[in-house]
Amino acid sequence: MRKNIKLTAGIAATAALALGLTACGTASDPSSSKDAAASADKPLVVAASPTPHADILNYVKDNLAAKEGLKLEVKEFTDYVLPNTATESGQVDANFFQHKPYLDDFNLKNKTHIVPVVNVHLEPLGLYSKKLGSIKDIKAGQTVAVPNDTTNGGRALKLLADNGLITLKDGVGSNAKLSDITDKKGLEFKELEAATVPRALNDVDAAVVNGNYAIEAKLNPAQDSLALEKAEGNPYANFLAVKEGNEKDARVQKLVKLLNSPEVKKYIEDTYKNGAVVPAFGAVAK
Repeated sequence: MRKNIKLTAGIAATAALALGLTACGTASDPSSSKDAAASADKPLVVAASPTPHADILNYVKDNLAAKEGLKLEVKEFTDYVLPNTATESGQVDANFFQHKPYLDDFNLKNKTHIVPVVNVHLEPLGLYSKKLGSIKDIKAGQTVAVPNDTTNGGRALKLLADNGLITLKDGVGSNAKLSDITDKKGLEFKELEAATVPRALNDVDAAVVNGNYAIEAKLNPAQDSLALEKAEGNPYANFLAVKEGNEKDARVQKLVKLLNSPEVKKYIEDTYKNGAVVPAFGAVAK
């Protein structure tokens, strides 16, 4: 049985306070080296989205960590903000839920110092509908829901443009905003928090859903999507991340090794069939 700790929005105030305290902390404390040595024996606490991130981590925890001498604790978060603020403040040691474009945008806007350590998998973004059977059925006057955060929103618009549903300004790519649409082809757009998009499928004609949220909503990306991102050359691999300066933590390096192991590759391929989640080992986040 998994013994995860689910954190809710109630932790936000604590995270904010911890961030403030950290900013005024004593990084030059001479006892810091002793603390670092002591931390090697402590559990590595990793914040993660429930599916597939926490599932993958719990597989490592239950099947691989002990052999590597790693104590692993998984804390589940259901949003895209708290894992990074908790990592920045030191409430957790690492996180596993995001891709590089999202992290870059988050660090810039929040003045955080989170860095990627190793890529693990890709969750292809997909266009779904409970009302339409084919992308050809999408017509003028219909409404499409897209994520409202900067990176996933742009990624969603690029998917729509790649499939001929809209036209974007030249060169915007996955950085596109709604204002960059030069031809909506009669479509209306509804921007929602990424986690809530699947729940809107009954209220809109189609929706672009992040891979992890599609899985949680019992959608099969390969079978149920009207359009799906291509994995080849995709910059949106999800990775383990830490606060800058903690990349060489011995516990982190043990987890890096395990997350890119043949056992985890097989677990991903066996658990998330039909391309719902695909391993991204060997790719370097830059």
